[in-house]
Amino acid sequence: MNHKLIIFIAVLAVAAMACGISVPEPPTPSPEVTEEINVEYPDSEEIDLALKFGAGNLTLNPGADTLVEGTAIYNYDELKPEVITNGGDVEVRVGDGDFNIFPNLNNLKNEWDLKLGDQPMNLSIDSGAYDGIFEFGGLSLTRLDIKDGASNVALSFSEPNPVEMSTFTYNTGASDVKILGLGNANFTLFDFSSGAGDYTLDFSGDLQRDASIKIETGFSNLIIIVPEGVDAVVSVQGGLSNVNATTGWERSGDDYVQKGEGPTLTFVIEMGAGNLTLAR
Repeated sequence: MNHKLIIFIAVLAVAAMACGISVPEPPTPSPEVTEEINVEYPDSEEIDLALKFGAGNLTLNPGADTLVEGTAIYNYDELKPEVITNGGDVEVRVGDGDFNIFPNLNNLKNEWDLKLGDQPMNLSIDSGAYDGIFEFGGLSLTRLDIKDGASNVALSFSEPNPVEMSTFTYNTGASDVKILGLGNANFTLFDFSSGAGDYTLDFSGDLQRDASIKIETGFSNLIIIVPEGVDAVVSVQGGLSNVNATTGWERSGDDYVQKGEGPTLTFVIEMGAGNLTLAR
């Protein structure tokens, strides 16, 4: 059979198949709904709280009498919050947890305003592209894991964490993230990874013990703030040459040192390009 004829028949077959494919209708908005969220503490010695949010605006504060309390405002039925509890594992999630069901909908409204209780817990936050305002001062966090897409997040530890946090991990895409009061977080390890963006990591607060900080970032503007008098060592890897170290930092090879007293902050920063500022 002629080669061109074979191709023509194949194209007709694909077109015929495509005609039989039905494209699902996109979700349609509904009137705004305001829904109360109230989650009691589980009967468990260890609590793992997972928040799976998606897109929109997420606000978290301390002050709940229960594990979680607050409101959710949304205008798509698919965004109705769901609470799943299995022993000490508690998950509060948007709809079925699929963050990709609402691509590029300008009229989407999804706002959570939540308070968290003060009993010790492992907390994880998994989101898409969103705006977040988090105040974790005074919460008893034994572990904290945050994962999001392109986001705009302001996070603060305004008061010391009364329990030891084993690990604080933050994995983000191309974002604008500012974290204040990291000295109050009381972590052993802070592991921060990101794409391109603007990031400010402020280690002010009541540093109670030695801590390690690992940072991997792409083409970014990264500001590290370590208060005067805090002992710190910053090792810069990855070929980055654009480092601006303010007064008080001394350079020794690829390391930058600030001499102080008390616990020590040890940084390893892998940054292939961009700008790194070491400030006080």
